[in-house]
Formats: sequence, C-alpha cells, structure tokens
Amino acid sequence: MSKIVVIALNTYKESIRDKLLYNLLIFALLLIGGSVILSTLTVGERSKIIIDLSLASLNLFGVLIAVFVGIGLVSKEIEKKTIYTIIAKPVHRWQFLAGKYLGLLITLAVNVGLMTVCVYAVQLAGEWTLRLELLQAVWLIYVELMVVTAIALLCSTFTTSTLAAIFTLALYVIGHFSSSLKEFANKIGSDTTTAIADVLYYSLPNLEHFNIKGEVVHHIAVSADRVLWSTFYGLAYISALLLLAAIIFQRRDFK
Repeated sequence: MSKIVVIALNTYKESIRDKLLYNLLIFALLLIGGSVILSTLTVGERSKIIIDLSLASLNLFGVLIAVFVGIGLVSKEIEKKTIYTIIAKPVHRWQFLAGKYLGLLITLAVNVGLMTVCVYAVQLAGEWTLRLELLQAVWLIYVELMVVTAIALLCSTFTTSTLAAIFTLALYVIGHFSSSLKEFANKIGSDTTTAIADVLYYSLPNLEHFNIKGEVVHHIAVSADRVLWSTFYGLAYISALLLLAAIIFQRRDFK
C-alpha cells in the first residue's frame, strides 16, 4: 500500500507541474466567472443560468483534464523509456497503475474543489442563496470524472496517446447517448440492431447516471438514494476497468 501512495504522490506532483493542466483550469475559472456577464445577455432567472453554465464548465474542463492528463499517465512513461526503470524495481505493475490512477484522482479533486469554490463565490457575489444541493451535482461530476480517468488509463495501456484520447472521448460521448441509441434501435425493430444496442447499452458506461445538473438548476430535489446508487454504479464500473487495465498491462511486453 505504501508503494501505491508514493507513486500517487509523485504522480500528483508531476501533474500539477503540467502546463496543460493550468491552462485548462484557468480557462475554466474564467468561464465560470464570465457566466455572470453572459447571464446578463439572456432572458430568464440569472442564478439558474449561472449555475447551469458553471456546472457545465466544471464538467467539460474536468473531462478534458481527465482525458489529456490521464492518457499520459502510462504513455509518457513508455515513450520516455522510464517504464523500464520502474518495472525493474520491486513494484508490481498493478501497483504502478493504481498509484498513477490515485495520483490523478487527487489532482482532479483539487481542481474540482477550486472550481466549486469559484462557483460558490460567484453565487455569493451575486447575493444569491448558497445552495448545498450544488454539492450533489459536483460530487456526481467527480464520480463521472473518475470513470473517464479509468477509461483513459485503460486505453493508454494498449495503444498510443492519440488513439487513447480518441477512444476515451468517443466512449464519453457514447456514454451520454447510450439510452437514446437503445431507444432508436428499438424503434427500428430489427432483432440484430436491438441485440447490438442492448450489448452496447449494458457493457458501456451510462454516464447519464451522473448527470443531475438539470434537476439542480430547476430546484428539483434529488434523493440521497439516487446519489448513492449512482456512486456505487460508478465505483463498480471503475473496479472493472482497473482490473482489465491491470491484466492488459501485466501481459504487455516492453522489450
């Protein structure tokens, strides 16, 4: 366990020195702050518009950080040949992956925390009520980012950085439209199409489970049971992804 923690802390230190991370974070914070200005140009309740734009910005830039930093967790080590030094040490490959994954989760937690503080600061500056249910939406966004990071880590164990990014972003998009694809296949009426859609629906992550932004924006109560169920679903899927990544990485030949 201590080896995993050491790798995680080193990964966190490496991540916070990444210029891409700072560029994305600064742009996200500016967009969240700029939502106040954008809300004045639209018709409707300003607080709802600001919350909607802020949560969307937090989600979008969190995903970009998870993807473009996540795929480099393993790919950079392979490209720089430092992976040979690591696997030569008394560290199991699964411990290496677990440490890398945990390190990026810490990085994401810090960045999501900063963006959440910014969202609440915007609310406070506008003299609107500070809503605690925002934390439910932020938490599920973070769980979604955990899933996306696991996907990025898995893809980086068997392919190049470019393809890993493409695969991860594709799965992210599909994950938000899997229900729609299943309904569309059912309307077609073809048994083959329906069967394929069912396989994709139940095997690929359904990221809409983590999307409660609409409910929060429109003051619709979200039950604790739904948040807990979505969290358990995310953790179960993450466990499966990390297990598959460990198996692939263990069998990969670096010679």
